Amino acid sequence: MQKTNAMRALDQRKIPYETHTFSDAIRSADGVAATLGIPATEVFKTLVVLPETKGKKPMLVMVPANTELDLRRFARAVGEKSVQMASQREAEHLTGLKVGGISALALLNKPFTVYLDVSATRLDMLYVSGGQRGLDLRLRVADLIAVTGATVVETGNETD
Repeated sequence: MQKTNAMRALDQRKIPYETHTFSDAIRSADGVAATLGIPATEVFKTLVVLPETKGKKPMLVMVPANTELDLRRFARAVGEKSVQMASQREAEHLTGLKVGGISALALLNKPFTVYLDVSATRLDMLYVSGGQRGLDLRLRVADLIAVTGATVVETGNETD
């Protein structure tokens, strides 16, 4: 398997992780959880969110597969009047990655502010995209926060 930028970032920092591969036709975190046979609460999707304030950096928000991002709640949590989800085209243009493969770990040197749903702090390990469709990385929550500089916030509502 070819190393992704996300894997290289972890390797450079000597952070342990496991790789989990699946069909790149699976684009949803729910689908990843079902395919890997793990709870949806342990698989985090990375959403691209745009602030209303001009000139502010776009945001990467990692939430569990079974969570809908509550834009109002998230905006309040990060001190914005309002935020909006990037369209698929905007997300892919801003990140250079395809939806289903967007990863905060692969975008460390890009101008994004990174947030992680508070539910992650109840876990020891979680799964996040490895920077391409069909690849998730399992790593310690503390390591993900340390590497990405993610701010922990209340982001949404569970859909299960």
